[in-house]
Amino acid sequence: MSIRRPGPSFAHLRRLSDDVGLFEHAEHTTPRTSHGYCVDDVARGLLVICRESAAPPDLLRLAQRYLAFLVAAQAPDGAFRNRLGPDRRWQDEPAVGDWWGRAMWGLGTAAARSPLPSMRATALRCFETGAHRRTRWPRAMAFAALGAVEILDAWPDHRASRWLLHDAVVTIGPVPRDPAWPWPERRLTYANAALAETLIAAGGDASSDGLRMLGWLLERETYDGHLSCTPVGGAGPLDVAPAFDQQPIEAAAMADACARAMTVSTDPRWERGLASAIDWFLGANDRGLPLHDLSTGGGCDGLTASGRNENQGAESTLALLSVLQHAQRLDPAAAPALAGHRSGPSRRLGSCPTFDE
Repeated sequence: MSIRRPGPSFAHLRRLSDDVGLFEHAEHTTPRTSHGYCVDDVARGLLVICRESAAPPDLLRLAQRYLAFLVAAQAPDGAFRNRLGPDRRWQDEPAVGDWWGRAMWGLGTAAARSPLPSMRATALRCFETGAHRRTRWPRAMAFAALGAVEILDAWPDHRASRWLLHDAVVTIGPVPRDPAWPWPERRLTYANAALAETLIAAGGDASSDGLRMLGWLLERETYDGHLSCTPVGGAGPLDVAPAFDQQPIEAAAMADACARAMTVSTDPRWERGLASAIDWFLGANDRGLPLHDLSTGGGCDGLTASGRNENQGAESTLALLSVLQHAQRLDPAAAPALAGHRSGPSRRLGSCPTFDE
């Protein structure tokens, strides 16, 4: 039975946003203002809006607000604070964690894709401020590198982005040849497909390794004909599906990676993988429950052993929006610029500098 794939609705994203940024959590559909804001989600919001080829004026204003939030969060040395309290005071010190990587991804996307010249210039300046930073955490480096890929698609000779992408590949590490576990970590954790996507985008031998990783991950996370995401607690070689709690970020990362693979490979499994990641939100999952609330445009916060988490927070809603953008790639009538990855030349250049964290 075919599943109808709707386009993205930004109604709930608007509901979660105010004149500062984007509230992290919600109780059902009501923003939990007491929990404040985080750079992670604001950066995701900037990325998703900038992927829209014809965003309406009110969404562009939201993107400008999100960009201003990231500018305020960035320290002069390129690191980022992450958490802003409801009193609008920062609750942490600048660092180079996952939020730095997410911010760099959002900034790179805004610099390359925003229709507003002022946004492009500001985002590029902030990206370049952060592009010399490094961390040992593979996912943070992968997220930042995907921002670098966006920059390189627009400016192929952007040296800082080439070095950042190269160093992300080094940080992810060599991909084992063992067909039973061709993964550079002992356990799968979160946003796993982002590691494979980074390698695919890097070109050359790294791209081949990334495709091999992604194919294995897609096969591992397919159960009874549908996507069965790695749970929040992770998974090792002896763990089997299905397992819970499953988070929307996993399906969104799989959709991104399969969309990226489609730009470099004609293997039909990438289109099937993209479809399964989209359909996970629409009910083709281990509980047969949609995580997409058509009445609000929001995304539920997870799939549990007993059902779904009915809260519709920012991370889940943005994950939903990103996969519904990708759904347009599966529609032959969709405009080619909509939410698609753009292919580019091999980008793996440079050498690895000393880590600063």
